[in-house]
Amino acid sequence: MPEPASQWIVPRIWPGATAVIAASGPSMAREDLEAVQGRYPVIVVNDTWRLATWADVLYACDHKWWRKHGGVPEFAGLKITISNSQPYTDEWPAVKIVENTGTEGLELSPHGVRTGRNSGYQAINLAVHFGARRIVLLGYDMKAAPDGRTHWFGDHADWPTAPAIFANTFLPHFDKLAVELGKAGVEVLNASRETALETFKRVKLEEILSADRL
Repeated sequence: MPEPASQWIVPRIWPGATAVIAASGPSMAREDLEAVQGRYPVIVVNDTWRLATWADVLYACDHKWWRKHGGVPEFAGLKITISNSQPYTDEWPAVKIVENTGTEGLELSPHGVRTGRNSGYQAINLAVHFGARRIVLLGYDMKAAPDGRTHWFGDHADWPTAPAIFANTFLPHFDKLAVELGKAGVEVLNASRETALETFKRVKLEEILSADRL
């Protein structure tokens, strides 16, 4: 009998790797994803899979997003969500479900993730479970663009994002996560072109790519 989706355990398939997580902030650029393609394992968050259909993992926490996109059958990689979406993702057996183990910090057991109240935070926890020792962030703007866009594609038509949610709800949780990542020996580098997330070291993607070529 197959294992219930809600009991899925994240496999350690990237031990010691550098992993890239591509979120959906306004500065997310296809060129950055093309630059890392084939060099590092990549997790795409929400609609950013459309910029990298070849990515290894697609993560989204919102049940309404999975329902709207029908489980994203076009994406061939690993698809993951969180347990508060289970009544909806049971419709799509290919979407794996990890447990919601709370808001703050870093979940060390591979059966679940801490939420930080946003998918980008949860994707970092997933990368740790996969075994990554260095995580590069792209598209983690955590703020609206000057033109008002909250995502690279504009905004979700059915559920617009209030710009205040970044500072009031998302950003406050990253400080505790950074402390726990440090204890776990995981380095996080923020290579987003634009960002309000100052918790992690800021770098340019070109610097990472150049250093790794040496």
